[in-house]
Amino acid sequence: MLSGTSRLPGENGKDYAYRVIRENIMNLNLKPGQAISEVDLAAALQLSRTPVREVMSRLKEEYLVDVIPQVGTYISKIDAQLIEEAAFMRFTLEKEVLPLACKEVSPESLTEIRQNVERQESLRTRRGEAAAFHALDNEFHRLIFRSCGKEHVWDSITRLSTHYNRMRLLFEMEHHFGEAVEQHKEITEMIATGRTMQTEEQAYRHILAPILHWKESLGHTERYAAYFKSQEVFDIAPSGSSIV
Repeated sequence: MLSGTSRLPGENGKDYAYRVIRENIMNLNLKPGQAISEVDLAAALQLSRTPVREVMSRLKEEYLVDVIPQVGTYISKIDAQLIEEAAFMRFTLEKEVLPLACKEVSPESLTEIRQNVERQESLRTRRGEAAAFHALDNEFHRLIFRSCGKEHVWDSITRLSTHYNRMRLLFEMEHHFGEAVEQHKEITEMIATGRTMQTEEQAYRHILAPILHWKESLGHTERYAAYFKSQEVFDIAPSGSSIV
């Protein structure tokens, strides 16, 4: 039922349960709309129900689980409104952070960013690596935010992006992520050469433009229909930029 259940050194029961359950939701191992049981989760994690119950409350606050009294607990379906809000927030902030990174990135930070892209590149010819790429993708952007002292801003984006990121991963599972790798290479060189005039265009292409492909690629895929709160998820249009 759960993957990646190895406990980290010094990790208490509640933190362990939260990390594993959340990771399994975000990597789609626990599928949107799937019913889950505190008893089963506690057994899989070899914990009592108390920490698992506390984790369910926290995940509910993050819009990752829905608790229906006297019915059950379910992994939240992907919600169009939450995707739109996350995409708007990420684009609005990232187009401001990228010029800062162009001006402030240190040689050490730039090396870390390039090494991350190299690891992404190594996955391009391997099948079934969407989840591994997705993790590197998020780390790539965290490194950019950290390079100009805005790592906590990235943390805030991550907290709001649970539905947006599940949608991204679903797209990457169905379609190759090579285009995203190429965009990461372009962003890296833009930062390395300080091309601040291109930052908003790059942010649009990388964050908002892909939304246009979601309906085309996933909107008619019957096996994913139950993953979405409604078909409105495929009617999202990029917003928040003057670029056309």
